[in-house]
Amino acid sequence: MNHPAFTRIVRLFLVFLLLSLSLEAQQTKRMITLDDVTSFRFFRKLPRGLKWLPNGKQFTYVKMNREKRTTELWRYDAQRATESVLLSGKDLTYISHEGDTLTIGMWKYQWLPDETGLIFIDKGDIWSYDLSGKKLRRLTETPSLEEEVDVSPDGKYISFIRENNLFVVSIANGEETQLTTDGTDIILNGKLDWVYQEELVGRGKYRAYFWSPQSDRIAYLRFDQTPVPEYPLVDWSTTHPEVEMMRYPKAGDPNSLVKLGVTSIENPGTVWMDIGTETDIYIPRVYWLPSGKELAFMRLDRLQQNLEFLFADPTTGKSRVILHEEDPYWINVDDFVHFFEKKKLFLWGSERSGYNHLYLYDYQGKLVRQITSGNWQVTKLAGIDESDGWIYFSATEKSLLERHLYRVKINGKKFKRLTEKEGSHMIRMAPKSKFFLDYFSGVTVPIEVSLHRDNGKRVSYLLEDDQSFREYDINEPEYFTFTGDNGIEYHASIIKPLNFDPTRKYPVLIYTYGGPHGQVVRKGHSGHALWHFMLSQQGYVIFSMDNRGAGGRGHKWETPIYGHLGKIELEDQLRGVAYLKSLPYIDEKRIGIWGWSYGGYMTLYALTHSDVFRTGISVAPVTNWRLYDTIYTERYMGLPRDNEEGYRKSSPTTVADSLDGKLLLIHGTGDDNVHVQNAIQMIDALVDAGKQFQVMFYPGQRHGIGADRKHLYQLMKDFLDSYLKGE
Repeated sequence: MNHPAFTRIVRLFLVFLLLSLSLEAQQTKRMITLDDVTSFRFFRKLPRGLKWLPNGKQFTYVKMNREKRTTELWRYDAQRATESVLLSGKDLTYISHEGDTLTIGMWKYQWLPDETGLIFIDKGDIWSYDLSGKKLRRLTETPSLEEEVDVSPDGKYISFIRENNLFVVSIANGEETQLTTDGTDIILNGKLDWVYQEELVGRGKYRAYFWSPQSDRIAYLRFDQTPVPEYPLVDWSTTHPEVEMMRYPKAGDPNSLVKLGVTSIENPGTVWMDIGTETDIYIPRVYWLPSGKELAFMRLDRLQQNLEFLFADPTTGKSRVILHEEDPYWINVDDFVHFFEKKKLFLWGSERSGYNHLYLYDYQGKLVRQITSGNWQVTKLAGIDESDGWIYFSATEKSLLERHLYRVKINGKKFKRLTEKEGSHMIRMAPKSKFFLDYFSGVTVPIEVSLHRDNGKRVSYLLEDDQSFREYDINEPEYFTFTGDNGIEYHASIIKPLNFDPTRKYPVLIYTYGGPHGQVVRKGHSGHALWHFMLSQQGYVIFSMDNRGAGGRGHKWETPIYGHLGKIELEDQLRGVAYLKSLPYIDEKRIGIWGWSYGGYMTLYALTHSDVFRTGISVAPVTNWRLYDTIYTERYMGLPRDNEEGYRKSSPTTVADSLDGKLLLIHGTGDDNVHVQNAIQMIDALVDAGKQFQVMFYPGQRHGIGADRKHLYQLMKDFLDSYLKGE
């Protein structure tokens, strides 16, 4: 029976209940503190030291057992979605000759190819552990450090670098063989010099030697740093400062002289590959062909406009050019090469169309087919499943603002996206590519880790989003595009203040990177996300845009900056400022800008080449491109002798007298990437120009100023509150 009055009462009660729950939810949401910003609490449960086993069906990772106060190595079975303890701390104890008990750390380890044991690197030495016998053995015991440790494909030898020479040690009997003898502080055998690992190979990757598939030879790069100038890194914390000299080639300086050689355990002598008569080159990549009878390598000219792919005979050193790429601006080198085991074919990545795509070639350098195409980028080669004919890769096909995993057949058919959630997916493919781990980051999801089969079907979560980020009271970023006065469409994002009132006028802080390969407008959780959300809670509008030159949008989007860094980037950022000024809630007299590294450079360039910014915070900036390294700088600026005017106009130190707005300049004194010399020269120029500014040096801190982040964020917030937020 229907009772209208009763129905109305029920409805009113439900409305009241919903309003109460909504009010309670709002009241439970909280403000972000600096402790939240610097705690990295969302990442504490990430599986550490994770490595796939060679079989591609299991992986291991390190856990802390807080009850026993020890570390444990856990094994996860991807097929069954089960996990168990493989090793505990007590398994890795060793009694030394002196009778001391040593506990070996688990954090640095590698699996043997047959999975019968593991190799651990700890206390400056190498240790092997046999799983069946549960026995720990010490393979090296020297006062010198063993570095860049690797295992031969057949699992019989451990290779490593000691005092810049290449060694191998037999796992069976511990017999050690030295393969090179001329290593010194200047001569590096099998180990990358600083500028190679920073700008060509990848930060933190120093290994420069490569086992042949048959384990009978090792190819290695030899760096002679004799012509490279030294730079002093000063430790000011002691009574008498200590100086560490590093070899660092600044733009226009000589680079290391590099050679490519092949040696073997049975014959430690070296056969040098024919890399050409020109010595002022780079060898950014080296690969063995599956047969082990040929070695492949890339040869890149000093200007980085001509890239050749060569095959060489490891027994004679004779080489031949297979492929040649050229670009009037520069060539981006990355890892998109794969040699197929059963077919004399290889995969190749190229930006010749303006976007990086995958191509298939035969051993004579003949194009077999283009595999991917379109106005989007292949950003990473994730894995190859040769048995089923699949190629797995990450790309921007769905959205420039996202990164997803895709697969396609080697014949270019059955193209499919495998990840679904909106955001950024970082993929760790298993050997043989039957499983993958998806490290997902969304706008309000700092990190989530899940295990998937090769078709994309989820098996389980290793770390599921616990929704805790949503406890903060924030406005999510808005993503959009706007068109500049030049007709170009730009991608941008904006975070509005908490309790946003469209009738108010708000100060705006622009966060920029602006340089090559950087992309700040992404759907994901960036490194400074929490700090930006904290500022938005306190009344700031946070704005970002990606100017020409930034990454993710293809090579043609990058190249307008060539020869005159800063100019085009600022022109585009000022178009972003014009857009901001068109918004009724933006206070055009309170616009600030900040950035780190290239973003720090952009901040200085903006404050010395425009008058629209009230404040700027520049962290670890390049201030004169003659002070930065050869490979990076010359890629975008050419050689200083060929582009003196471009270098002069691109450097804020030359126009310090044009500084407009309040500046906070920050640098770590131990920065081995962008040297503190940059800040010192900028300070000198500003003082000479009679300009007032603020500066902070963080003693001993590197480029990331990691240990002092809380102080850094507080410093920056106080500066903004004083000079940007205030009327």
